Amino acid sequence: MPTLDEPLKKVLGPPTAKVMAEHLGLHTVGDLLHHYPRRYAERGELTRLAELPLDEHVTVVARVADARVHTFNAGRGKRLEVTITDGSGRLQLVFFGRGVHKPQHDLLPGTRAMFAGKVSVFNRKLQLAHPAYELLAEESDAREAAGTWASSLLPIYPATAKLESWKIAKAVDAVLPSANEALDPLPDAMREGRGLLPLPEALLKIHRPRSRADVESARDRLKWDEAFVLQTALARRRHADAQLPAVARRPAPDGLLTAFDARLPFTLTEGQQKVSREIFDDLATDHPMHRLLQGEVGSGKTMVALRAMLAVVDAGGQAAMLAPTEVLAQQHHRSITEMMGDLASGGTLGAAEHATGVVLLTGSMGAAARRKVLLDLVTGEAGIVIGTHALIEDVVKFHDLGLVVVDEQHRFGVEQRDALRSKGAQPPHLLVMTATPIPRTVAMTVFGDLETSVLDQLPAGRSPIATHVVPAQDKPHFLARAWERVREEVAGGHQAYVVCPRIGDEEEAAGTKAAKKGAKAGKGASSRTRAAEDADGATLGTGFNADDEAGADAAGDKRPPLAVLDVARGLAEGPLAGLRVGILHGRMAPDGPDGKDAVMRRFAAGELDVLVATTVIEVGVNVPNATAMVIMDADRFGVSQLHQLRGRVGRGSAPGLCLLVTDMPEASPARARLGAVAATLDGFELSRVDLEQRREGDVLGQAQSGVRSSLRMLAVIEDEQIIAEAREEATAVVAADPALEAHPALRTALDALLDEERESYLEKG
Repeated sequence: MPTLDEPLKKVLGPPTAKVMAEHLGLHTVGDLLHHYPRRYAERGELTRLAELPLDEHVTVVARVADARVHTFNAGRGKRLEVTITDGSGRLQLVFFGRGVHKPQHDLLPGTRAMFAGKVSVFNRKLQLAHPAYELLAEESDAREAAGTWASSLLPIYPATAKLESWKIAKAVDAVLPSANEALDPLPDAMREGRGLLPLPEALLKIHRPRSRADVESARDRLKWDEAFVLQTALARRRHADAQLPAVARRPAPDGLLTAFDARLPFTLTEGQQKVSREIFDDLATDHPMHRLLQGEVGSGKTMVALRAMLAVVDAGGQAAMLAPTEVLAQQHHRSITEMMGDLASGGTLGAAEHATGVVLLTGSMGAAARRKVLLDLVTGEAGIVIGTHALIEDVVKFHDLGLVVVDEQHRFGVEQRDALRSKGAQPPHLLVMTATPIPRTVAMTVFGDLETSVLDQLPAGRSPIATHVVPAQDKPHFLARAWERVREEVAGGHQAYVVCPRIGDEEEAAGTKAAKKGAKAGKGASSRTRAAEDADGATLGTGFNADDEAGADAAGDKRPPLAVLDVARGLAEGPLAGLRVGILHGRMAPDGPDGKDAVMRRFAAGELDVLVATTVIEVGVNVPNATAMVIMDADRFGVSQLHQLRGRVGRGSAPGLCLLVTDMPEASPARARLGAVAATLDGFELSRVDLEQRREGDVLGQAQSGVRSSLRMLAVIEDEQIIAEAREEATAVVAADPALEAHPALRTALDALLDEERESYLEKG
């Protein structure tokens, strides 16, 4: 019987092990045992074909209703079309060329099987092209009686195109006896008190259940394991942080903060006042603050962060704000110096009492300006610095760094944040800001070592934003109307953004041609590149070419994303002709007459009517007169990114308008995602939608896309109560025994969860 740390290549053979390692991240017997079924198909139960997601790899259980062979090319080519049904709907399977012979023999009407493949569209109908399949025996069949499928439930595993679910199931069979060797990480009293199965029994039941009750009891145990072990890791991190020394930073009475507050032309919201008190309480302690400040776009996080920075300067320290882009760093520097007025003129003649220096440091600064900033930081002349990654470089030294503010946490790697924090003589306090709302349970799981503050009130004066999906492919006149709406906003004295996913480049010949076609969509045509149609009337690029005997990729050719340079040109020459159209993207020089900063200043001053930009405007950009936004290829953006972009309009007294342009068909997951964005302005609700679609990402590692997740069973939205209870239990265990000397099996589980990369990630925060 193989041990849990036995490499899979020794048990399953190198070819299968290689696919599992490369495509599923499974390397050992233990990894495979923790690769749980995604769902189960019951004998006689037919999975629903009516709800198949487009462009995703799926496994379905269904019965063959019809199978027909078609010939083409004067009989030289063959195409097998098989219709399967599950009672809820029908799906067509297509096999071409030499791939016809075996399925023609196997897939006779009445046959029941599991099918796996990628869902595509042909002639506006869903299909699977060349799916893999495994025949399922009937109840009366001798193979059934012999126990080939002894379980009453068929496990359906997370699979890949190179390794189908049933092949994974066979691999699990080979290693399942090793489950009996699994060490149980839970203290006996905790497991018995919660009525949980022993770990070996839970592993056996999750893979080969005999009833739904087996599945539920196994899931209960495995969910608790994930929650408890993860929260133990985070509790140990919090415990270690509490032992670190830090300089307490209490603002001086009647100092810089008091002077700043006295000048504010508005009253802070209740939320801003409450969060500020939480931060000031943390800053006054002698161990480092670790706080996550999250809130809606425009909720006033920058004001809260600035007051925290002023409090630290008051207490004799310095504060650094790390921004992800030069545009945002410049915007923060400009808005902060404007808000502070002469309180930001420290070190100059005639500076106000209590004033400090506020400086900007970016990678594109000239050598002389850069030297001056570095000198101001090392001497303490500058109390506040706002910068990009340039702040992290070794040459940057501080006199006394007391607070690090990280804006848009998800844009920075852990190493970058850690490098800036290491510049303090003692660990500085840390404030992480994000405008991407995170549900409480997600924050508790992903940021379990951070205290969380939420700003959910918008300041007075913010206007509502109407959001609509514009289906350019299905209804080209809707897109024409979108450009009319932009002209109407400009005619009313307002401005607009047009956002594209790509910059564009003259060298990208094919992409540029496709994108130019997309830009011409403004004149009413569809923005999807039109391909020639074959004899059967199927559009190449959107389905299957019936004359392709080899069976081309059923997904077809997808045009490149629309580009700023091409769309701006197409709009200026077409539907927005006569308007002042500018462009902004990350490859532009930061400074100079045509640089990023100059373009943003011109747009903010009303000298441009329309700004065609990439997501460089996603965060921090504040132009109250901009009321409309058109997002091209909106399906290419994530939910939180769309919410961020939309937050750039409606920032003044006039209502905002956001139009999400897409070519995706109405039944696609991408359209459902856009519909969710259009349906609500509640970022917390949208973050739940986003999480349900993308999963949690690797909560202890750097892969935050959701592809690689250390949560295999736990769903942080659904399992809120489990996570909360596990946090309490883990905190109590660590408080009583920080080194876990009395819990060797729990230490082993932590070692398995925290490989070297994740351990480093967790230590750096």
